[in-house]
Amino acid sequence: MEQVNTLVVDDEPGIRFFIKETLQRSGHNVATAASGEEALDVLRNQHFDLIMLDLMLGGRVDGSRVLEAVRWRWPEAVVIILTAHGSLESAMEAIREGVARYLLKPLTPKELRTAVEEALDEQRERMSRVQENAKETSTLRNGPFTIDMQRHEANYKGEELDLTPSEFDLLVHLMQNAHRVVPPPELVEVVRDYRPEDLYEARNIIKWYIHRLRQSIEPDPSHPRYILNVRGVGYRFGE
Repeated sequence: MEQVNTLVVDDEPGIRFFIKETLQRSGHNVATAASGEEALDVLRNQHFDLIMLDLMLGGRVDGSRVLEAVRWRWPEAVVIILTAHGSLESAMEAIREGVARYLLKPLTPKELRTAVEEALDEQRERMSRVQENAKETSTLRNGPFTIDMQRHEANYKGEELDLTPSEFDLLVHLMQNAHRVVPPPELVEVVRDYRPEDLYEARNIIKWYIHRLRQSIEPDPSHPRYILNVRGVGYRFGE
């Protein structure tokens, strides 16, 4: 099995050491960051398969900011949240935004290994299904939507949608990634063929494409059912 590259982000030295030692014994290649600022520096240029992230970080950059950066830079990374009882509500919100697991401190080596193995196995199965579906068919279906990739046609409840090429590509990407929240820079790359470095710029660009797509596919664009905004993270396809 390919070695798992893991980043541990926690401001408690004992927790960092415990997780690093436990996962290294399971064959992971582990890097650590003691603050949100340090984590952002590491994430700019280094790919990770797994992020172990404490939500309650000291300093100017908290765990939510780091999570946003992960979703932007490495959207396929598996994220497991570490939390104390006091931040359980924040952890549950993170789960709704696509985080694989949350673990309450303190935890045992067995609890850690089990959560990591299950989360990584789920990700591998999910990616395998996506790849198999792409090989088997050129038709994408989700809820009332059917996409014929070869004909470049989109249907809603059997009726053809009148979409621009950008709207079509945006809808396809969101449907193909319905299992996660897609960050604005990634969506801009889909419709503009470049990835903005600035998150504020990406949000301002993509919101107009999202608006037009909602006008084309939503029964009530002012109360969207299918193209949903996850505040501070990005957009997801509502199944």
